[in-house]
Amino acid sequence: MDRSIATILYVAFLGLIVVFATFSRVSANAEGDALNALRTNLVDPNNVLQSWDSTLVNPCTWFHVTCNNENSVTRVDLGNANLSGQLVPNLGQLPNLQYLELYSNNIGGGIPSELGNLVQLVSLDLYLNILNGPIPDTLGRLQRLRFLYGFLFVELFNSVFALWVGYFHSEIGGIVRLPFELCRRLNNNSLSGQIPMSLTTIGNLQVLDLSHNQLTGPTPVNGSFQLFTPISFADNNLIPPPVSPTPPVSPTTPSPSGVGNSATGAIAGGVAAGAALLFAAPAIALALYRRRKPQDYFFDVPAEEDPEVHLGQLKRFSLRELQVASDNFSNKNILGRGGFGKVYKGRLADGTLVAIKRLKEERTQGGELQFQTEVEMISMAVHRNLLRLRGFCMTPTERLLVYPYMANGSVASCLRERPDSQPPLDWPIRQRIALGSARGLAYLHDHCDPKIIHRDVKAANILLDEDFEAVVGDFGLARLMDYKDTHVTTAVRGTIGHIAPEYLSTGKSSEKTDVFGYGVMLLELITGQRAFDLARLANDDDVMLLDWVKGLLTEKKLETLVDADLNSYIDEEVEKLIQIALLCTQSSSTERPKMSEVVRMLEGDGLAERWEEWQKEEMFRQEPHYMPHPNTDWIIADSTSNIRPDELSGPR
Repeated sequence: MDRSIATILYVAFLGLIVVFATFSRVSANAEGDALNALRTNLVDPNNVLQSWDSTLVNPCTWFHVTCNNENSVTRVDLGNANLSGQLVPNLGQLPNLQYLELYSNNIGGGIPSELGNLVQLVSLDLYLNILNGPIPDTLGRLQRLRFLYGFLFVELFNSVFALWVGYFHSEIGGIVRLPFELCRRLNNNSLSGQIPMSLTTIGNLQVLDLSHNQLTGPTPVNGSFQLFTPISFADNNLIPPPVSPTPPVSPTTPSPSGVGNSATGAIAGGVAAGAALLFAAPAIALALYRRRKPQDYFFDVPAEEDPEVHLGQLKRFSLRELQVASDNFSNKNILGRGGFGKVYKGRLADGTLVAIKRLKEERTQGGELQFQTEVEMISMAVHRNLLRLRGFCMTPTERLLVYPYMANGSVASCLRERPDSQPPLDWPIRQRIALGSARGLAYLHDHCDPKIIHRDVKAANILLDEDFEAVVGDFGLARLMDYKDTHVTTAVRGTIGHIAPEYLSTGKSSEKTDVFGYGVMLLELITGQRAFDLARLANDDDVMLLDWVKGLLTEKKLETLVDADLNSYIDEEVEKLIQIALLCTQSSSTERPKMSEVVRMLEGDGLAERWEEWQKEEMFRQEPHYMPHPNTDWIIADSTSNIRPDELSGPR
């Protein structure tokens, strides 16, 4: 009997497993079919949707699609992908969809009423499209949408019918700056039909602009629509709301004198004129704005927050969030520019300052997965002297990395671009920078698996936090920018004057490549000068900092070598740092110390022995057949040759 019961329970258990598996498969199939219907209805000239394979049961393996643990689609990211065509009703068959990002495309047609079935939707972003037709009243069902920004609770700016912006009392807040020309385009669409009454139930709605469309029917006046003036509905075919009756005026005792009657008339006239001016003010302001140079519009909106954790502890930012943070990547927010792209200062919705690196390499098919892999590798390098990656953004056409903002800039900017009000870096701080940056590089070489080769170590890539602690930035980017190729190293990346000779001649990098760049960076710290400077030719000096320093050492001119801004330093300590720099910049990579050895030498262990060996070998290097390459051999031309050498990878 017991055996029979056990058998029955076992069979029932197997049945549940089969049912669950079948349900999961059917669910994945249904959602995959819905997304495939969207793909079929869209024109995709850039093959962004190439990975959307209809033969695969699970769409969670497709690029630009994110799923939860139950293999149900929660996010679709197709912003700025140059897609055209129309949306499909099948999108309403994604029951767990939270983020639908279709901004900056050329999608036309109407808004499917089935979008009202996406009751889990948190963000609907359709701005900058060419949608038309009526506004579905089913959108009133989307009660989980957190905020009104653009068309609906999120960003449906130009694509739909209006600018709707909500001002909210939430834990997330921020400022969006939009050029006025963009704002002027928000309301000029071809939307028709009546304004759905269901939209009046959105209690947080504070600003509404449905002007310059083809809307008909009555103008709602109930609910949140009570807040809006006629200018919100201008240039439509709407029936104006009934005029509210004027409240009865309490009888007053007439003034016995003509002066009193005159004053009453003046007051009444003033009130009438003021009211007329009040109603005319928006139109006057609009006309003046159109005649003036476009200015910035400000709207208070919360930032889009992704509830899921992407790639460990990294936050995946939306492109719109980073556009908002950086004033749409305004030139005034550029912190630096170089071989990897531009870096912008940004302020997130919670007020946090960040540095946004906008990578400029062209994208190729299949690069998304490799990009995510490299980003994850970078994020795992956590050390006090390494700039920690905070988050990233990936779209079909954009790759962005988000880092903490370093208040004191880079070592290069503090050495050569500081304002007069800022004191120069003193000698103890420079010593700390040397040790901290060495520790950061040693961690990349010895404690990361796989090891990370920086390939562009220089003063501009050593950042300083609020305590002037050295933080190595830009590590992992050289490999990250090679993700589209099969080789680890596909191009010589670096800055003139910092590039190791073997890397320049063979294109093969190693940790000793970083050691060479670090040695040149030490010379920057000591001298305050650039690694490559044509201005030195005016004094018949070497353009390469390394050769210039060697020449001065031969002539025993230490005082000429040290940065003129250094008012106080100890000769022995300067000599020690110069010795380490020369050990690091030996022409033979095998003779250079490892970064871990450099750390020990900076801490006072082993320098004397290494320096004695170097001096003996240096006598042989002076022979003609050991002479280093001529200076001109170090000067390379690359795709960034139009940028000043010290800015090839830019301050971070």
